[in-house]
Amino acid sequence: MPVWRQIEQRILERIRDGSLRGGERLPSALELARQLKVNRHTVRRALGEMTGNGVLLTAPGGGLRVREECYDYVIGRKTSFSRNMHNLNVAAGNKVLATGLVTPPPRVAAALALARGERAWWIESSAYAEQCVVDHSQAWFPAARFPRLDAIYERTGSVSRTLAEFGIADYFRSYTKVSARLPDAATARVLGQSPGLPVLEVESLNADGQNMPVQYGLTCFASERVQLVMSTGDR
Repeated sequence: MPVWRQIEQRILERIRDGSLRGGERLPSALELARQLKVNRHTVRRALGEMTGNGVLLTAPGGGLRVREECYDYVIGRKTSFSRNMHNLNVAAGNKVLATGLVTPPPRVAAALALARGERAWWIESSAYAEQCVVDHSQAWFPAARFPRLDAIYERTGSVSRTLAEFGIADYFRSYTKVSARLPDAATARVLGQSPGLPVLEVESLNADGQNMPVQYGLTCFASERVQLVMSTGDR
């Protein structure tokens, strides 16, 4: 086996056994050459092959890093984080970061069909898959319709289970808008990623069976950890 291929295999083994984790920056080609006692051009060939195969990516500021695990996240008429992770057989959950009873921004109030000055529950949270944070989200719910929703959500940890306690057995996605942008400092911190890496921002509105709005959401997904899949079915 050529020396550069042997180097490639050694790096892949370190990724598989966890000694090199997703997102971790690799030493420079010169440093790796010193460690492995080979010519740096040989190391560069191995790294070039792995970059071409998508195993390694260019890191912000230069150098290379290990590509992170990427999960397919299905967005359809019924969209649920827990259902998506269950379908992937991935251990997942979420963490409530903050809650409040607020006067929402105008576009949120309009989407939820709230009267002027009407308040909403605001919940900031993060979601993880296999102990890796994959999103940072904000959600608003009509407060008059859902009293004490914040406490129920903190107890259940699920939008579906929370709404079920208010008699809403099912809900549907009215619309989804996706855009890409650089994260603000708070989102980058929650996601544990560089501010120089983009996020996928998903704006959404969920409604009940009578087409009454129940949840407005603004979620930032780590673009290298989540691949959004638009579905025309009911998954």
